[in-house]
Amino acid sequence: MNDAIASGSVGVLLPRDLPAARVPEFVRGAEELGFDELWVVEDLRYRGGIAQAAAALAITSRITVGIGILPVGARNAAFAAMEVATIAELFPGRLVAGVGHGMPGWMRSLDAWPDSPLTLLEEYVTMLRALLRGERVDVDGRYVKAADMSLAHPVADVPPVLVGVRGPRSLALAGRVADGTVLAEPAAPEYIRTAVEQIAATRPHRVVTYDVAAVDDDPALARAAARAALTWLGEPDSAPHVRPLPFADELTALRARSADPHAFAAALPDAWVDRLAVVGTPPDVRAAVAVRHEAGATTVVLIPVGADPTAALGSLAQAL
Repeated sequence: MNDAIASGSVGVLLPRDLPAARVPEFVRGAEELGFDELWVVEDLRYRGGIAQAAAALAITSRITVGIGILPVGARNAAFAAMEVATIAELFPGRLVAGVGHGMPGWMRSLDAWPDSPLTLLEEYVTMLRALLRGERVDVDGRYVKAADMSLAHPVADVPPVLVGVRGPRSLALAGRVADGTVLAEPAAPEYIRTAVEQIAATRPHRVVTYDVAAVDDDPALARAAARAALTWLGEPDSAPHVRPLPFADELTALRARSADPHAFAAALPDAWVDRLAVVGTPPDVRAAVAVRHEAGATTVVLIPVGADPTAALGSLAQAL
């Protein structure tokens, strides 16, 4: 149930570019194969997080569905509360709602990036959680405003609201105002521990982590599959994820020397790939997931890679 934090959960990410006709197969497969959670993403130009979550819940009966994440600059907080509450009413105890700043480039392209992202996020999460708890809200914030607003149908099983963020100030904000935090990939154990320290939550707090994942009886084949999804490492957005690693400076230097992202990924030493992704034989992957749980992750979400996400889903399930 949503009022308790599951410890040691394993989830899987619904690929954003999976053809619509194959989405039901993937979603049902995730449940049938035994994953605890299914997470959907709302990346600009792809699919909406609310719609995906509702559809996934409608065709399953057990699995928890997480939305990671809804950019706060894209929706009015009251209307977001209505959407989240509707899904939570229809599928009690099975929804986790994630919100966040959104990617700055995407949001700026839509003229939806605020002068103070932290202020908007704090005001938004505070109002969203209050409305979901059935409270009447009167607020006149810098960005979030509401006059005598409440939900006509309060949610009996209030879904947790998590914040997907990276930087230390945003992580500290998550610890103050949210029910949990979503940490994007790569979420190596060192990064998880650093993030948990920066969150510094004083009450129960979920930590959901994403990681590229590949399982194969031949570890070299698993690493090869994962490398294609690590080409973006070394870009500015990845800095908080890389900084806590013992090879951070070497990785940054390697990226600076590599004009081609694919050549960069190909040059990553195997030992680095093993830390930057969840890869290897089923026992290897189980061990990597366990280390992330020990570092502070309550749910480890695996990102399938390769040309056939449904086949990858089946291979990942070998590690459950």
